[in-house]
Amino acid sequence: MTSTSTALDAQWMPFTANRAFKRAPRLLARAKDMHYTDVDGRRVLDGTAGLWCVNAGHCRDSIANAIAGAAHELDFAPGFQMGHPLAFELAERIAALTPGDLDRIFFTGSGSEAVDTALKIALAYHRARGEPSPVRFIGRERGYHGVGFGGISVGGIENNRRTFAAQLLPSIDHIRHTHDPARNAFSRGMPQHGAELADDLERVVATHNAETIAAVIVEPMAGSTGVLVPPVGYLDRLRAICDAHGILLIFDEVITGFGRCGAAFGAETVGVIPDMITMAKGLTNGAVPMGAVAASRGIHDAVIDGTPSGIELFHGYTYSGHPLACAAGIATLDLYESEGLFKRAASLAPYWEAAVHSLRDVPNVIDIRNMGIVAGIELASRADAIGARAFETFTKCFERGLLIRVTGDTIALSPPLIIEQGQIDELVGVLGETLRGVE
Repeated sequence: MTSTSTALDAQWMPFTANRAFKRAPRLLARAKDMHYTDVDGRRVLDGTAGLWCVNAGHCRDSIANAIAGAAHELDFAPGFQMGHPLAFELAERIAALTPGDLDRIFFTGSGSEAVDTALKIALAYHRARGEPSPVRFIGRERGYHGVGFGGISVGGIENNRRTFAAQLLPSIDHIRHTHDPARNAFSRGMPQHGAELADDLERVVATHNAETIAAVIVEPMAGSTGVLVPPVGYLDRLRAICDAHGILLIFDEVITGFGRCGAAFGAETVGVIPDMITMAKGLTNGAVPMGAVAASRGIHDAVIDGTPSGIELFHGYTYSGHPLACAAGIATLDLYESEGLFKRAASLAPYWEAAVHSLRDVPNVIDIRNMGIVAGIELASRADAIGARAFETFTKCFERGLLIRVTGDTIALSPPLIIEQGQIDELVGVLGETLRGVE
C-alpha cells in the first residue's frame, strides 16, 4: 500500500501483528455490497462479511439513512430509568425471530458484553430462585466468547487466555471440543460422528456436582477457532444433559445469528432451543456496534418477580439500546425480511458447499468443513511455523483482490448473504489459485 499519507503509529491495533502490519499495511477506504475498495482504488471481494457481521452487504442505503435519521432526531438517550421507542421496537422485532420463548431482550454494546451479560443473568436467575450454590460456568475447548474476563474465562482458545490467566474467573471448567478429523474430515454439513462427545459434560458434572453449575455456554458452530461444525445429535444431547441436571444452556450466536446458517438463528438450524442466546454482528449488519441477550421468559420472570421492589438486575451499559444502533438494527431486520436473506442463504448453501469442497485436492488442504454460508479450509501446518501457510495465503489473496480470514492454519470464509453464484466461483477460484502457489 503506497498511496496514503496516513500516519500509523498512534493506533494500537486489535488482534494484529502491529509491527508487521505497519511495515506493509492493508488499508480499506470504501465498501459497497460485496466489495471493499482499498486506498489505492483496488476492488476487493469480501469473503468474510467484514468480520462475520455484514450479512446484508456493505453500505446499504436503507441502513445508512436510518442511522443518519436517528443521529438528527435522537443522538443519545440514557438507558437507566429512561427509555426510547426505538429500543422497545427493536426488542419486539428480535423477539419475533428468536426460537421458543426466548423473547426477553437485554441490549449490550458488543458480543463480548452480551456474553458477560448472559453469565450474570444466569447467576441472578439461580439466586432469585433461592439457589446460591450454582456459581460455576462450563465452556468448551476451542470456544470463543469474546474478550471480556467472563468470555475469556469460559472461552477455550489458549492464546486468548494465556496472558490473562492469573485473573480469570475461578469457578470454570471446559468440556472437550468436537474436532475429530480422523472420523469426520471433509464432511459436508454436520458430521455424522461425535454426538457422544457431549457426554463429556457428565464427567464435569461428576467432578463438580450439578448443584454447583450455573450454566453451560457453547457456540452452535464454533467459528473463530476454525469453523467446527457440530456433529449430528451433539447439541440435542448437550441439551438433554443440561435438562437432566437443571443446568442452563447458553448458545453464543454472535456469529451464527441472523442468517449465517440458513435461519434466523443457529438454534433453529440445529433444532435445539437453549435458555439464552447471545447475539451481535449481524444484528446491525456491522454498521453500528451492538449486542443483545435473548433470555427465556422463565429466566426473565424469575429475576424480575424475585425482586420485591426496585432495580431487579444491577447490570447494564451506557450504550445499551443506543438510538443509532437501534435504528441500524431495525433497518437491518427490514432488509433481511424484504430480501428474504435467511431463506436465500439456505437455498444457496448447497451451491456454496459444492464450491468450497471442490478445493479438496488442492495441495496442503487436509480438511474442509461447512455449514450454511460458512466454510473452514484447514491446511497442513509447516513444521516450524504453525499458522504461517494460512497467513501467507491471506496476504496473497488480498493482493489478488480477495479478503479471507485465517485462524491458525484454517481459512475461514463467511461472505455476505447477498453473494451471487458467480462471485462464489470467483472467490473459490482465486483461493484455489493462491493455494496452489503457496508452498
